[in-house]
Amino acid sequence: MKTDKNIFIICLLMLVISLNSYGMHIMEGYLPLNFCITWGIISIPFLYLGTKRLGKSIEANRKNITLIAMSGAFIFVISSLKIPSVTGSCSHMTGVGLGAILFGPLAVSVLGTIVLLFQAILLAHGGLTTLGANIFSMCIVGPIVTFVIYKLLLKLKVNKRIAIFFGAMLGDLITYCVTSLQLAFAFPSTDGGVLVSSIKFLGVFAPTQIPLAIVEGILTVIIMIGLENYARKELRNIGF
Repeated sequence: MKTDKNIFIICLLMLVISLNSYGMHIMEGYLPLNFCITWGIISIPFLYLGTKRLGKSIEANRKNITLIAMSGAFIFVISSLKIPSVTGSCSHMTGVGLGAILFGPLAVSVLGTIVLLFQAILLAHGGLTTLGANIFSMCIVGPIVTFVIYKLLLKLKVNKRIAIFFGAMLGDLITYCVTSLQLAFAFPSTDGGVLVSSIKFLGVFAPTQIPLAIVEGILTVIIMIGLENYARKELRNIGF
């Protein structure tokens, strides 16, 4: 019970801290309508499966709600923190790696969608029309990459904390690669098409996103160490 209270207090503090933060996803009105609809339709099956995955986790043990809420709060805070880029753009961490490792990528698709909705409505961060595109890059592809890398490294007998670091870091980087491709498909270069355009967008994000991805990997490992020390029982409940 004491551990549950400590985790709840941490979640509450993270939400309070985030009230004055800003960040960036693909902004409102930036994508053509057909792209908005397409990315939204592509994301729907993942959200459906993610809802069922979350429901099973809660049904198995209602105390799992504490860790689920903490994972959602972590995504909200981390992805709301906007870092200025030397290119004139800005970047942010995604925070999806923690939830993907704890509950699997499908569950994170739902948690991340809730976060994106709050950010679009309350923080003008991202947008409702671009929600499908942002869900696909940050809440579907990023968590899947994190989960696959983490499991693969564990099978290769790599230290668990190293596996967590590389999973979270690469999940973050791939999210921005997908975002760059989404923008490139919508706005291909007149000189070289989608490929040249995607390279240009990657060049805009890279100066800040590469160090941010490394920081996210380290931060995810630190959070996991904290959970292993103070929420060992809760981690056992979810089979971690």
